[in-house]
Amino acid sequence: MIGKIATVVVLLSIVLAFYWQEDNEVQDMFLIKTMNKTYDYIVVGAGSAGAVIASRLSEDPNVNILLIEAGGSELESDTFRVPLKASFAQKTKHDWAFYTVPQKNSQKGMNEQRSFWPRGRVLGGTSNLNYMAFVRGSRHDYNQWQKEGCKGWSYKDVLPYFLKMEDIQIPSLYDSPYHSKGGYLTVSQTGDTPLPELYRKASEELGYKTVDKNGEDQIGFSYMQSSVRNGERCSTVKAYLRPVMNRPNLHISTNTMATKIIIENKKAKGLEVIQNNRKSHVFADKEVILSGGAVNSPVLLMLSGVGPKDHLQEFGIPVVADLPVGNNLQDHMMFHMKYNINSSISINTQTFQAPIPKLQYTLSKTGIYSGSGLEADLMDRIPNRDPAEPDYPDYQMTLFSVAQDEGFLDYGLDMNMKPEVTKLFKTRAKSNEFSYALIGLHPKSRGTIRLQSTDPFDPPLIDPHYLENPYDIKVMTAAIRKTQQLMNTKVFKQLGGTLVRRDFPGICDKVNFDTDEYWECLIRYFTVTVYHPVSTCRMGAITDPSAVVDPELRVKGILNLRVADASVMRHLTSGNTNAPCIMIGEKAADLIRGKDTVYNFRKQISKLNL
Repeated sequence: MIGKIATVVVLLSIVLAFYWQEDNEVQDMFLIKTMNKTYDYIVVGAGSAGAVIASRLSEDPNVNILLIEAGGSELESDTFRVPLKASFAQKTKHDWAFYTVPQKNSQKGMNEQRSFWPRGRVLGGTSNLNYMAFVRGSRHDYNQWQKEGCKGWSYKDVLPYFLKMEDIQIPSLYDSPYHSKGGYLTVSQTGDTPLPELYRKASEELGYKTVDKNGEDQIGFSYMQSSVRNGERCSTVKAYLRPVMNRPNLHISTNTMATKIIIENKKAKGLEVIQNNRKSHVFADKEVILSGGAVNSPVLLMLSGVGPKDHLQEFGIPVVADLPVGNNLQDHMMFHMKYNINSSISINTQTFQAPIPKLQYTLSKTGIYSGSGLEADLMDRIPNRDPAEPDYPDYQMTLFSVAQDEGFLDYGLDMNMKPEVTKLFKTRAKSNEFSYALIGLHPKSRGTIRLQSTDPFDPPLIDPHYLENPYDIKVMTAAIRKTQQLMNTKVFKQLGGTLVRRDFPGICDKVNFDTDEYWECLIRYFTVTVYHPVSTCRMGAITDPSAVVDPELRVKGILNLRVADASVMRHLTSGNTNAPCIMIGEKAADLIRGKDTVYNFRKQISKLNL
């Protein structure tokens, strides 16, 4: 019987692949082959923010827009759309595949103590590589931005843009004033194992309430909200670009690398680009908007003479504006706490490869393939926290229902682990297990992005200074202690939850088990990025010496040049950063056009306590 099902799956896959290829060719006919010489607006980067900006600007038929993307079409790979295959695009041509410089205080279990940073090089950008978690952040995040000089970015200012983007497909939230229907981006609840319900019951046993993390309060347990539409990834290219690609005033140029901003008399005039191994110039009558992300936007600015004066002079780059570009780098980190259980309820290599889940997904877009494995969260604050800190959560505990078994260690999420460490992990890997990804939400360590050379094709020097500030260890340790409380509840005791230890001979084996020192040792070995770099073109008041852009996202001292992506965030938000990036794109489009498109949404939230 299993053999027959497998045969059906193979035949269906062949037929669907044929139609998929033909349909792709039709859809990509709108990608341009030759650029015009001049446009009104040029947007650099078709990622989480850039795709949004280009789509919204093109709503005005009287302007023309060029959107350039260094990578190709997302339709070149069928894996993007399948949520459970979220990691499959890493280290392919669709990934910038950056690495940090060796870290002094972390990454001890990684090759050369470097962190691997996948970044999307494709239409849709990193919204095609991420795990689709949709988390707006805390209202306290944005209110703090406002307090520090980012006028117009308080929660009451940004919530209307979150509402504008959203098409909520969670029935229990249809009537919530914090949600809306009809936006471009679908948000649905994902999860296909019993583990989220067990997590909820354990959280309730500890006194936590179940909350909507994108609603009134983040503190407590919450089910995973994801940018998934009908079982498929809802990236920004799918949500914002594909529906409008046939607009005559929107040109999208793929495999086009911006290498320099043309700046004359402190005014952005256009771009130097390379396409098909040929250099050319393209000009903007109104504005150039950088949406390359927290790595590529600062790099392009520095190559163009906008950045720290001393650094630019090292490479002989004429200084156009002395600004702190590439400073203030912040990133979330995660530490996995793995537990063996006595029940086969997690997703593992065997279930991933089995024919029935594949057939179910092929026919109905349901089952384990319709989610990324991220199924729920718990957010809380650390004990004895500084009362001066904003009232946001300090850590996030994300349930990952995919067993990190031998197959996962070989073919799953790439963490740049040393081969000898992977080999040790395999000795304790089981198919019946799950993990919590513990995330410190507001790290105090700060890093930099710098040029390696004046060659735009040389990767930059990324130094996040991970775990340099002891506070970051303190938060992660508090999250570990909370995990232990959860696993000590009746719910998880009945499941036989047993910690998978990660101390080995030569790795944290000289420190007493379960002491704070023991956990600090493991944290410094195995904590990795959650892929949320921000703040390298920081937003602030025009007089703020730490700011690169003003609250309207205009680069200080340069006319007709804006940055709109994760790099402008004042601080990291409380949770995954893709939703805030999309919001920045929506708000930027209104700032550029001088329009207010969210009046009705402001009325919707007028009575909320924000």
